[in-house]
Amino acid sequence: MREGFFKKSMTIFSAAFYLFFILFFIAGFPLNAVATASEVYLLRVDGPIVPVVADYVAEGIRTATEAGADCVLLEINTPGGLYGTTQEIVETIMNSRVPVIVYVSPAGAWAGSAGTFITLSAHVAAMAPGSRIGAAHPVGVGGEGELTDVQKEKITQDAAAWVRSIAQMRGRDPSRAEMAVLESKSFSDGEALNANLIDLVAANREELFKQLDGRRVTLIDGKEVELKLAGASLKPLVMSPVQRLLFKISEPNIAYILLTAGGLGLIMELYHPGAVFPGIVGGIGLLLGLYALGSLDAQFGGVLLILLGLGLLAAEAFVVSHGLLAGGGMVSFILGSLMLFGGGSPDLRLNIGLIAVTAVSMAAFIAFLLGAVIKARGRPVVTGRESLVGTIGKALTDLRPEGIILVEGERWHAESLEPVAAGQRVVILEVEGLKVKVKIADEG
Repeated sequence: MREGFFKKSMTIFSAAFYLFFILFFIAGFPLNAVATASEVYLLRVDGPIVPVVADYVAEGIRTATEAGADCVLLEINTPGGLYGTTQEIVETIMNSRVPVIVYVSPAGAWAGSAGTFITLSAHVAAMAPGSRIGAAHPVGVGGEGELTDVQKEKITQDAAAWVRSIAQMRGRDPSRAEMAVLESKSFSDGEALNANLIDLVAANREELFKQLDGRRVTLIDGKEVELKLAGASLKPLVMSPVQRLLFKISEPNIAYILLTAGGLGLIMELYHPGAVFPGIVGGIGLLLGLYALGSLDAQFGGVLLILLGLGLLAAEAFVVSHGLLAGGGMVSFILGSLMLFGGGSPDLRLNIGLIAVTAVSMAAFIAFLLGAVIKARGRPVVTGRESLVGTIGKALTDLRPEGIILVEGERWHAESLEPVAAGQRVVILEVEGLKVKVKIADEG
């Protein structure tokens, strides 16, 4: 009887345990699903479009794809940049396997020139209030000198066809997009929205995600993806320390300062051998400046003229040219500075005021170094045997023409150009080994 009761109790207990387990699993499954929020990878570009930006965007999109992120949010505020670099970024975005949202922000930001192509290439294009887009007429490509009118026309037509292709692929107005290239037209956020160049205007990320939640976008492989951005979590992807350094120096004025300061450091080392520190700092600055100018497609001729100018300024310390080398060096330096970004994009130009200040400062600095060198050359030798020249001594014996003299407490074998009596004062004219040549010292 007791055994039957025990079996019955165990059966009831087992059924209750299994029922509890099933209810717990069913109740927990939705909780787990809700806990898995959408993940958005955030990239931020605030400055000119230079090669390091293309690497940063490509790396960010690749990381988001490998991590299975829901989308990438690329926030930009740029005056423009290099045409070739823009092509790389647009190609990366258009072939992305994860949706890319380009958001021109914050309020008052600019997606000028290169930024226009990047914004139009996005799966979703958005702008903050007060921002603007456009003025995408290509001014210069590369650093190979001034382009002919035919070459400029070819580049312009190519850019116009490219922006039309991008707009058509993303379902935007190709004719309005073309106006930004051919007519350098700019659009406010509201105008861009009415012209069907962007998809929406949002004041902040929260409003952006709210408007995009549930929106469907098509990837390059034809796959449709629904954006589930309600409660999405942001994962910022910042530039690495090396990328940040390269981005900071990839600004024309900073690159120019690095090149100039580096050259002056090396010149100082040449004027004062053994100082070491100016040479080390100058070498690093010069190499960083050359890298930055190369990444910015600076005019090769301009770079060579600047380097020639620095070389001529350095040579002034070793060649007696009465200032001709220094003058030629300054002329070469100024001409190279003016040519450095001539004919290129107006977004990547040197400040004329900076060139003037740098030239004047360099001239003053070189004048100071040359003054120090000339002063050192005119100073009498105070060490070694050569320091005896011009020193007054006393003849210990008659010099007819040779004998012994006493100079600064030392006895020297001396030869006189004229007879000298013992006790007379003599002045040393020349030192030859262990013998000196003297003459009778003037009474004064």
